[in-house]
Amino acid sequence: MTNNEDLELLDLVAPDFIKTLEKRFKILQSISLMEPVGRRVLADDLNITERGLRTETDLLKKQGLLISSKSGMSLTRTGSDVVARLTDVLANYQGTALLEKQLSQKLGISRCIVLPGNADKQYRVVDSFGRRLNQLLGSLLPSGQSMISVTGGSTLARVARNLSPDLSKNRQLVFVPARGGVGESVTIQANSVCAEMALKTQGQYRAMYLPEDISEKSFESLQKETSIKSVLELIYRSNVVIHSIGTASIMADRRNLSEKEQSIVDSGKAVSEAFGDFFDRSGKLVYKVPRIGLHVQDLDKIEHVIAIAGGQSKAEAIQSYMKNAPHHTVLITDEGASKLILRDNPLK
Repeated sequence: MTNNEDLELLDLVAPDFIKTLEKRFKILQSISLMEPVGRRVLADDLNITERGLRTETDLLKKQGLLISSKSGMSLTRTGSDVVARLTDVLANYQGTALLEKQLSQKLGISRCIVLPGNADKQYRVVDSFGRRLNQLLGSLLPSGQSMISVTGGSTLARVARNLSPDLSKNRQLVFVPARGGVGESVTIQANSVCAEMALKTQGQYRAMYLPEDISEKSFESLQKETSIKSVLELIYRSNVVIHSIGTASIMADRRNLSEKEQSIVDSGKAVSEAFGDFFDRSGKLVYKVPRIGLHVQDLDKIEHVIAIAGGQSKAEAIQSYMKNAPHHTVLITDEGASKLILRDNPLK
């Protein structure tokens, strides 16, 4: 089987074979996203009986594709390799390519990459975002130096762990924070995410130890400081921006908004946040946090813009923000978010 036509031919002659292949692939895929996982939890996730699942997993175990322990089931190295290879083989056949095309058309951006699963329920989906980002950057970045601006957040903190040193082959990568801290945990601030990305790719990073919500008067003074001025210059010279999309209510808490600011966000019915901007469902700007670093309007001037967000809980926020995103944005998301977006807002 080398292409979609081969699978269609097999389906015509032996439809049960294709159904079995898809069923077992789905089991392996779910284990890869949830491992180690118990049979009951996996059966609930796949919406099949435990007895039916046991039959399939016993066979897959005999094939050397998975192993069981007290913690649950996990893939072997061979199993992981099979999942990676079958993902590409089955993508078009299962309609992933069509889903990506419909989603990009619906959101009005150049490209969407939809990965299996639902990040709300399967935390390893975010790991797959990182691996896919690694592949994407490998195809986009030229030889020589690349300046990459990165925002913070729990999603990108996990994504960062899945980048690899092969990205730095024939490249000099410099990661810079797209913004200052936001009062959140140090581990998910932009500075920390940049440091992790640099560590994993064997690149370099520059930190900006500066709160993003300082007063304009303070900024005028601080921006003259050599260390801060040099990082700001790098940020605005970035040829790649990697950012997440936040849910407004969660980000309002993280940014420690005042009672007055919170009232503006609430009364404006904000549902999404990115780069300190809060947007309502229609994409209208509700509130703008005074900030240091990149703004949404700056993204038009940057060559590659990559947004990463997944899970059904992010569907509304993704739709809201994308009404303001530059057309050349590439979105990395999952089936959980994408199917909900298309279900609630079908293409006409």
